[in-house]
Order: sequence, then structure tokens, then C-alpha cells
Amino acid sequence: MPKVSIIIPVYNVEKYLKECLDSVVNQTLTDVEIICVDDGSTDTSAQMLDTYAAKDKRFKVIHKENGGYGKAMNVGFDQATGEYIGIVEPDDYIAPDMYESLYQKAVENQVDFIKADFNRFIDRDGKRVFFYNQLAPQKTYYNRVLNPQEDVTPFLFTMNTWSGIYKKSFLDTYHIRHHETPGASFQDNGFWFQTFARATRIYFLDKPFYMNRRDNPNSSIKNKEKVFCIKQEYDYIRTFLDNNPELKKKFLGVYHYKRFHNYEFTFSRIDNAFKKLFLQTYAADYRDAFSKGEIDESFFLPGELKTLRTLIKNPDKYYRQNTHQLSFGEKLFSIKNQGIYKVFTLLGLSFKFKSKKLLARQKTNFENSLKK
Repeated sequence: MPKVSIIIPVYNVEKYLKECLDSVVNQTLTDVEIICVDDGSTDTSAQMLDTYAAKDKRFKVIHKENGGYGKAMNVGFDQATGEYIGIVEPDDYIAPDMYESLYQKAVENQVDFIKADFNRFIDRDGKRVFFYNQLAPQKTYYNRVLNPQEDVTPFLFTMNTWSGIYKKSFLDTYHIRHHETPGASFQDNGFWFQTFARATRIYFLDKPFYMNRRDNPNSSIKNKEKVFCIKQEYDYIRTFLDNNPELKKKFLGVYHYKRFHNYEFTFSRIDNAFKKLFLQTYAADYRDAFSKGEIDESFFLPGELKTLRTLIKNPDKYYRQNTHQLSFGEKLFSIKNQGIYKVFTLLGLSFKFKSKKLLARQKTNFENSLKK
């Protein structure tokens, strides 16, 4: 049994693939298997994978018809034989000691999964610019075992699936896998939510190992065509909660909060031609959630609640106020030029600027809900 199975889903990434594969091959932890799932690539990506496999017996290359990210990930997971499983996106790369460091801490603390801080980066004018991203808003959440069943706060940290490793037996016990809707995007959201909803022992490291590219023009976050993929993913998560009433009671409030942030992100990035159409669904979903009493307001900042109420009451006003936002690349460049990128958490998806008072209130609310 390898210590870590590394899953790499690949589709038409020939420009970035070599850097990714080299970083995986050169890990200081050598007892790994590298499972590359070629999801029907039409460029030279498939041939590149076969070349690496011919030189390194740790490689397992699976060629399949194009079926989407979720399907490719699940194929890789089902083939994995390692004690732990890691994920590397093919346009990213990792530090040489990533898996050795994560594995040692994971085994030492017997965790369901462990994650670390990470760097986002862009290549601009021949230079690589990095942006440090903290997973947690406070140092007190690092370097100790946490239980999301008793403290909901980790649900509020920056969302990603690739900056850590997951115990395979944990994933298999609960059959935690990705959503497989063909052609959809953001299918890591459901996987992420399930891992936090099921885990009892998790761990965070305050050191970055993973380098996450944010300037790939073919990335799903830049595909303005997939307007409703985020709704499909959160409908999938809702079905998961509906099928597990005990988890629904615990985590429905945080589910609506995470969905809000992802809806906001989606609205900010799609083409203006789709915004009004998207708002109809966005408003309807939250109008329904408020009417059913499912919104836990303790998770939201006052400005966030104001945003939701404006949207529900007057979608046209919301549209007028929010249709001239910068693209991700423009935000990144603006932040870089302002010289504050080292302390700014991009996209507002983390709680970097949330007060300790608000986090304490959210924790208290969650603990009280468990007593009901």
C-alpha cells in the first residue's frame, strides 16, 4: 500500500502539465502512486502522460472518454490504493516536501484529513507573482486536531480540495465522491462539503505547499458559459443533507452561507448577458430559504444580509448595483499594485476580515443548535 495516492485529472493542459508532473515526481516522499486520469484530451496531454509513465513505474495512466471533472476524479479515487489520497490540478504544482510533511502529520494525529495554507500565483510580464492564502482566519485553529461535529468554524475557512490529503478509509466508509454531472463545473464543492460534514478529526498546517494557478484562460472559473453549474452543485449538496437528517440539522445553516458566497462569486464572473437570468434563480432560492426559516443569520455579516434582502426584494436594484465588478485578473492586478496582496484574502471567500466577536457568535449559535 503506497502512503499517498496522488490523483491528477487531465484535460487539454499541455501548456502547464510538465511543471505539474515534475513537481509530483520529485516529491521527497517517494512511496506514492500517481494516478493520472486523461479525460479525453485532444491536445498532446495524453501522450505526455504516457511518456512519464514509461519512465516511472509509480504512474498509472487511465485514458477515458470525456465525461467531466467529477467523473474523472471518481475514476481516480476508485483506482487509488494508498493510505491517503491527494489531489493536484494539472495546471498547478506543489512544493517538493508537500506530501511528506502532510503524511507525517496525518499519521501522527490520526486525522480524517489534513490541509495546509497555499499560494495562488499568476505569470505576468515574465515574472511569477505569488499571493499567500490562509485557510483559517486565526492561528489558534492551526496545528491541533479539530472536530467539525462539535465546532462549525472550520466550515467557514477558505474552500479547496487540493491543499491536503484524505484518509482513504474515511472516504470509502462514507462513499465520499464528486458529483458527476457531465460538463458541469465546481464539482469539488460537493466533495469538500461532504468531507467536513463527515469528519471528526481534521488538522490545518500554517505553511503553504500548494501553488494554485489563477491565470489559465481555460479554467472553469473563467468559463462564463456555465452559468448554472454552481446551482446544480449546491442542489447536489442539498440532496446529500436531505438524505442525512442528522447532518442536515447540524449543517443546513452553514450550507446556505457557503452557497451564498459561491452564488456571489458566480454572479461577479459571468457575462452581463446572463446576470439577470442568474439572479432569477439566485433570488428564488433564497426567497424560499428565508420563507422556510432555514437561514441562520448568525453566519452572515450585516452587509451580507443586506445584500440578500436587496436581492430578494428588488432584483433590478441589485443588478444595477453589481454589474460593473472587476474580473478576477483585474482584481488581482489591482491588489498587487496597491501593495496589500500579502494581507488580503482574495474573492472574499475566507474570513480574513471577520471579527473574533462574529466568529465566537457563530460558534455559540452552532453549539446551542446541538442542544436542541
